[in-house]
Amino acid sequence: MNQDDESGESTRPRSAPAGKGEGPGRRAGEPGGGLLMGRIFGVPVYVAPSWFLVAALITWVFGGQLDRVLPELGTARYLVSLFFAVAFYASVLVHELAHTVAALRFGLPVRRIQLQFFGGVSEIEKESETPGREFVLAFVGPLLSLVLAGVFYAALYAVEPGTVPAVLLAGLTISNLIVAAFNFLPGLPLDGGRMLRAVVWKITGNPMSGTVAAAWAGRALAVIVLVGLPLLTHTRALGDSSDLSGMDTLMDALLAAILAAIIWTGAGNSLRMARLRERLPELGARALTRRAVPVPPETPLSEALRRANEAGARALVVVDGQGEPTALVRETAIVGVPQHRRPWVAVSGLAQDLTDGMRVPADLTGEALLERLRETPATEYLVVEDTGEVYGVLSTADVERAFVQAMARPGTTRP
Repeated sequence: MNQDDESGESTRPRSAPAGKGEGPGRRAGEPGGGLLMGRIFGVPVYVAPSWFLVAALITWVFGGQLDRVLPELGTARYLVSLFFAVAFYASVLVHELAHTVAALRFGLPVRRIQLQFFGGVSEIEKESETPGREFVLAFVGPLLSLVLAGVFYAALYAVEPGTVPAVLLAGLTISNLIVAAFNFLPGLPLDGGRMLRAVVWKITGNPMSGTVAAAWAGRALAVIVLVGLPLLTHTRALGDSSDLSGMDTLMDALLAAILAAIIWTGAGNSLRMARLRERLPELGARALTRRAVPVPPETPLSEALRRANEAGARALVVVDGQGEPTALVRETAIVGVPQHRRPWVAVSGLAQDLTDGMRVPADLTGEALLERLRETPATEYLVVEDTGEVYGVLSTADVERAFVQAMARPGTTRP
């Protein structure tokens, strides 16, 4: 698993078979988080809709295994299997909490934890400042999974063999070992990839070099999983495979393809987010700000646009009788007014009142700028100098376009 942190905020998959994708994420509580289960250490924990699909699959598969081991259970085996699915994801949650606690100890804010298809995600909003912290942040997840496996294995000696508790404890032991082993693999977006990144970062002194090395290792790992997992199933490496059916073969190939896709995509996201982070300092409020003209609230839209065109401006700021800014005219609202109605529509009806959060210092750049905009979502912001003088208007669309362009430009660091 991994923690998130590339892109000024972060996000990555982590846990049994898990992986993480990074990228600009949403605030906790925003749409897309799934079902909110509660908060731990002040961090919201969500369950994504995809989790229910996986839980149902685990219940079905484990139920079939229970039918062979404990046939006397009958249909009750599916209740036991459902309990196993919930207990397994509780283990995944512990794995994610290890990342979260470590991040909070290092002063890195955590947006949320999400349990989802193939594992979990801890969305950490900032990147580690040192390779040592990066290594620790990644290592604690699979380490906790190993500890859990040891605890469940030790508990096996306290229960009678061949019973429901024994089967559940054995299953949890094996599943946590798989989670730990999978996440120790040295390729992004897995925790092992974060550790590899930290090592290369420490050696080279360049975090980007670490990301490139770990991302390409992740892509190589994806190819190995895609080709190697089905081959292992059909060799003696995993035991006698003579009774495998065509459906078994298809399921093995499908599982390998899904895992490979998760790893490959996560590795690519890591490269893109690292390139964006490297170029974030180049992106500043001053450079992206549109020139604006002040207009009284009763000014007709057609007249306001005429003044803007004459001044070569692309934004309108509504001011009061003393010339103080009070609102920003929304670009989307202007577009929605037909030409023939513009002489009869006052700019005040198209404006959004200014709040303190919508006033952005002109010298903000990079992550600080991104974080400021995230704190107060809006379509336009008033950019001001340290003296309080209005510099212009910053459009969210312009910021997003600049970030996309920065990500698209060829990187300066090559693998």
